[in-house]
Amino acid sequence: MKPGILYLIPSTLGDTRPEDVLPEKTLTIIRSLDSFIVEEIRSARRFLRKAGFTGDFTTTGFLVFNEHTNRDGLIDFLTPMISGMNTGLLSEAGTPCIADPGAEIVEIARQNNIPVAPLSGPNSILLALMASGFNGQNFTFHGYLPIDRKARHHKIREMEKSTVEKQQTQIFIETPYRNKPIFEALTQTCNPATRLCIAVDLTMESESIRVRTIGEWRKSNEQLPKKPAVFLLY
Repeated sequence: MKPGILYLIPSTLGDTRPEDVLPEKTLTIIRSLDSFIVEEIRSARRFLRKAGFTGDFTTTGFLVFNEHTNRDGLIDFLTPMISGMNTGLLSEAGTPCIADPGAEIVEIARQNNIPVAPLSGPNSILLALMASGFNGQNFTFHGYLPIDRKARHHKIREMEKSTVEKQQTQIFIETPYRNKPIFEALTQTCNPATRLCIAVDLTMESESIRVRTIGEWRKSNEQLPKKPAVFLLY
């Protein structure tokens, strides 16, 4: 039997209409599926309805994959596809497998010859890089910085060094409630001439993308909101 396809489905970055940020092809595929791998069923169902999915949730297959999932049973997530059913791997926000646990599912799908099809949609990391004006040919994404204050300052100095020696854009994210300490660490640690881009609420009406030198950020005395943000150094 021909295996089903694993579709990598992006979702919105916030309370945005899916049709405003997702191509029609992506929406059409979402509406055609009867099986999904999701991080949380309730939020997945809410997104699917907004995307125009009209299927019966009592007969739609939902497999939950998140940080609490037992990694010894990952092969079980391939059961629908092995039986020939196309399945969607749905991210909670943005693009699957980028700062997202879905890469583990894709890896095991590849190992078992399951076709994998990535779909187009919003990715906050790339959108922020595009809008920053920083080097888009040489960049690195660090995920989250260390929580420990000393380790975090060391990491920031290390990243800033790479912007100078490698001409490399440094990108990272943070949970909204830690935006303030991250911002303070950046303004306290970095050289005044280093540029910092902060992109908040991308694709939403409240979107804000600002680029200033560290020296200018210091003078602004600005307080960052507790909202999803992407930080870029160059």
